[in-house]
Amino acid sequence: MGWWQLNADTLAAGRFVVSELAEVTATLQFLQRGTAANPAERSWLDTHGPAYRERIARDPVAGQLVRIGLGGHWNADFLTPTPVARTTFAQELDRVRATSPEGARADLEVARGGPLPAALRDADLPRCAADLLEWVWVHLVRPDWPRRSRIVEADIVARAGQVSRGGWAEVLQTLNPGMRWLGGSRLQVNPRDYPPRELADVTLVFIPVTPRKGWVSWDAAAQRYAIVYACSGVLSDAGRPVVPDSLGHLLGPARAGVLVLLDRPRSTTELVALTGQGLGSVGRHLRVLLNAGLVGRRRSGRSVLYFRTEAGAVLLRAQSLSCGSFSDHLWGTYSLTAEYPFPGRDPGAPAPP
Repeated sequence: MGWWQLNADTLAAGRFVVSELAEVTATLQFLQRGTAANPAERSWLDTHGPAYRERIARDPVAGQLVRIGLGGHWNADFLTPTPVARTTFAQELDRVRATSPEGARADLEVARGGPLPAALRDADLPRCAADLLEWVWVHLVRPDWPRRSRIVEADIVARAGQVSRGGWAEVLQTLNPGMRWLGGSRLQVNPRDYPPRELADVTLVFIPVTPRKGWVSWDAAAQRYAIVYACSGVLSDAGRPVVPDSLGHLLGPARAGVLVLLDRPRSTTELVALTGQGLGSVGRHLRVLLNAGLVGRRRSGRSVLYFRTEAGAVLLRAQSLSCGSFSDHLWGTYSLTAEYPFPGRDPGAPAPP
């Protein structure tokens, strides 16, 4: 099995990073895989899969490159460069383009476990890969990035809260299939057989993506390591939260959306990330819902969590009888499974009794 030796300083300095290129690469893997785990994913594939297949049909080299470089059990390293904090998609893509053709071919041979087909031996693989990644970004990811980024940021909020409450070991075990904490400062990153790595005096980052596919990557020369993991949600083409007209007229669409999101206790910080509303706006909505008895609150450590009361649940059930389940539409059927928000009290939250 593959495992990393992580000392306390490395974990303490670990941080969450948003990477547009990682999101694009995970989306490309999802398109190539073409299998859906739920109706939301099937809807997304039905909508966007034909355009992707048409793009690949026009460029057979790109099709082979993706099948070998991202479609197997091992990613080609040049297609998954270790993200650097505070970089744009264009800057990250330049790193793919800057790969030497020889280096790209070597990475693909490792991913394939043998020599490459003739078409790939003669092609400008870095340019071909960068062009395809850019196409996925422009046509599929960038138009949807505001929604995706809110999902990613909400996941980061919840994971960081888990760290503060249960420590890194609890979080690391939930990031990717096959990843688990072995004890003795050892993290199994996957079940594959390769030599262990000691991560001391390195930069370790965690990158959430919305498609359900993760990986690990590293740049040994720069001493950077990354764990890309799937958010606790699913990808779909849904946009804004769908709130029944009657509930929106009663509470206001934004306030009704906050009530819908309280399917489990959430902090103000997490609600801000999920809704895209400002902290002051979310705080005002929570105060109105609290005064109406539709929402309650409790402390969790130094944080204040809000939850839907039975009265709020009855109201939602009554409204959903004629329009179906809210959760099937909300943020692409997205829901976090982590239990805790960022440590610290929410700045705009009303003080609990």
